Amino acid sequence: MATKVLTEPQSVELPPVQAGGSPAAASAEALSDPSSGSSPAGDAKTAIIHSRFRATLVVAQLLGLNLFSSFCNGVVVVGLPAMAASLHIDEGLLVWPTSVFYLTAGSCLLLAGSIADVVGTKTMSLVGAFTAAVSAMACGLARSSGQLIAFRALQGVTNAIIVPSSVSIVSTGLEEGRPRNLGFACLGFAGPIGFSLGLVLGGVFADRTGWRAAFYLAAATTFALFLAGVWALPKDAVRPRKSVWSSILKEIDIIGALIGTASLVMLSYVLAVLSADIHSIHKASTIALLVVSAILIPVFIGWMQYQEKHQRNALIPNSLWKNWVFTSCCLMVLLTTAVCNCMELYSSLFFQQVQLKSALHASLQILPSLISGALTNISTGIFVNRMPVMWSVLISSTISAVAPLLMALIHPHWPYWYDAFFAQILTPLSCDILFTVGLLVVSDVFPPHMQALSGAVFNTCAQLGTAIGLTVTSLIATSVTNASPEADKASPSALMAGYRAVFWTMFAAMALTCVLSVLGLRTVKQLGVKRD
Repeated sequence: MATKVLTEPQSVELPPVQAGGSPAAASAEALSDPSSGSSPAGDAKTAIIHSRFRATLVVAQLLGLNLFSSFCNGVVVVGLPAMAASLHIDEGLLVWPTSVFYLTAGSCLLLAGSIADVVGTKTMSLVGAFTAAVSAMACGLARSSGQLIAFRALQGVTNAIIVPSSVSIVSTGLEEGRPRNLGFACLGFAGPIGFSLGLVLGGVFADRTGWRAAFYLAAATTFALFLAGVWALPKDAVRPRKSVWSSILKEIDIIGALIGTASLVMLSYVLAVLSADIHSIHKASTIALLVVSAILIPVFIGWMQYQEKHQRNALIPNSLWKNWVFTSCCLMVLLTTAVCNCMELYSSLFFQQVQLKSALHASLQILPSLISGALTNISTGIFVNRMPVMWSVLISSTISAVAPLLMALIHPHWPYWYDAFFAQILTPLSCDILFTVGLLVVSDVFPPHMQALSGAVFNTCAQLGTAIGLTVTSLIATSVTNASPEADKASPSALMAGYRAVFWTMFAAMALTCVLSVLGLRTVKQLGVKRD
């Protein structure tokens, strides 16, 4: 059951969604009536796990799945030069092993979340885990650039399956209060820790045994987690006897899912292309896809309005966005995720291309963000029910804003411990705290039978943040570097001019996050409080 958002002197519920008999109306009913567990899907809740040992195993299994999905991203980032050399990847395809993951993951999240709420979250989680193990092994066995890109795309799809089902299992399977808070915190730090671990181990494997070994490790571990999940994950609720396909067609807004997914696919593809080559904006195909994607957005909004008006299932009811707490959390996670991922990327580029460090050396210098992120998430999971939400997000966002500011002011010849070390420590604070807070908020807005979809909505915002952030920063870095007075645009000084402009942009984004935290969370006092 969803947690309450409390304010003083009495409890105040997040504004419910008004829409007849649609899932949005069920949301309002679920929030107003704590005893309500009904849903159009026939009560898709998972049985609450009361055993602390069993709950720990569930969280550990979900943490591992999400961690090793992100681990492969880190391996690709640090091992890309070695992969390009062994697979003869063309210059125009060099960023695609990274970009294609975010393209397919961000595009499939909403559809995968909707399906998980219908067919069962344990089933979807196990399908995602098994496919993740297969796709990781396939990446390690790839013999051409086309194969690697295709298998990385499959890894993005498996991530879209795993993430929303994990959110739903934590939200509906763990007890309110500290168990659920820690579960969300673990999901929050799985991504950044997995990515950072991939950077470090990927650098070690690339220099020692070859980049393929890192994917073999991810495949073996993920398959072991799949086997553990067969036993550890709570069973899906017993549903009426009918085929999966008939349930999907009846209970999912298929048209809305197709419109939303098509728009996200095209937008993500354009952003991926632009992040690789900003001059692609002049191509007719890029312009056409961007225009169609933009047109589909109001079409999607109009379809949601039509579905709500006729009291039918709506994928993301428009009335949800009237809840400013929910909307501001989505906007903030978009900004902070963009900044966190871009900080890791451009810090690595700064260490390697400006300070001329090795890939392994750069990975080790980014390592403090892993430790900082882990400690932040664990602390948030333990103390979130005692934290003043607005002040926690505002203070952490202000502190994290210092990280890009330090990198914007850095001198290339300064030792690591003067400036960059502190920037790495401060980078993940806002993103990690906000991820836990945001998941608790969205789990309160959506009813139990839509928890996988709620996680998909939230994570779609995070994925879009990464895609938009990479594209915008690439444009800024390229433009400023090309405009520099240096004759050699690939020189450290010319590159540094572009990187410095990017760090200033990230500082502005964190300042905007601080403003949104005050405007959006000023009425929220507590989250993650267990009801009697």
